[in-house]
Amino acid sequence: MRAASSTMSACHKRNESTMNAAMTQDELKKSVANAALAYVPEGQVIGVGTGSTANFFIDGLAQMRDRIRGAVASSEASAARLRTHGIPLFDLNELTELSVYVDGADEIDRRLCMIKGGGAALTREKIVAAVAQRFVCICDQSKLVETLGRFPLPVEVIPMASAQVMRALSALGGIPKLREGVVTDNGNCIIDVSGLQISRPEEFEAQLNAIVGVVTNGIFAQRPADVLLLATPQGVQTLSRD
Repeated sequence: MRAASSTMSACHKRNESTMNAAMTQDELKKSVANAALAYVPEGQVIGVGTGSTANFFIDGLAQMRDRIRGAVASSEASAARLRTHGIPLFDLNELTELSVYVDGADEIDRRLCMIKGGGAALTREKIVAAVAQRFVCICDQSKLVETLGRFPLPVEVIPMASAQVMRALSALGGIPKLREGVVTDNGNCIIDVSGLQISRPEEFEAQLNAIVGVVTNGIFAQRPADVLLLATPQGVQTLSRD
């Protein structure tokens, strides 16, 4: 009987491993978004990011909407989704601080510096993150990198400055490309810069922001995440700067 039991246990482990390996990216995103709900303090206003993983977090937040005051959204798209779930919205100017901001990333390194802006909401995301006491980043394991730059770096630019900003970005070694048909919630355009290896993200973030016409860029290094919740087929891993 013990041998049969051992065989059944081994089969169960193999089946469980196969199921974990078969998790889709959406399932990974949902698992990490649900894990982030544990970081939501009751009775507070929550900062909420933008993108597919943040959408899963918003959907989970709806299940506890009666336990929070409301949310500040980093984009009009997130605001609309929050309204759909009946979660009260606050203007950031109404608040002196946020206890937590939850958002995804397009890339993140082990120091918890990020590239964000694939959804063109980088400026508002950076503003909300700057106010939050704690920034919880949620993403799947494909977003973890050793050096930032594999994902094209978004730069939000005043439209009349786009050509001269692209020249400046080229001079810095990047390959800039205007994101066609995209206008940010602030009425600006996005330039995506590929061909970069960003070994000193804090310095490069400041250097890009000093270019006249740049509103901000998608490097989040001067204000990195405090906690990374990373979805893997084996479960959600937690990395912290503390």
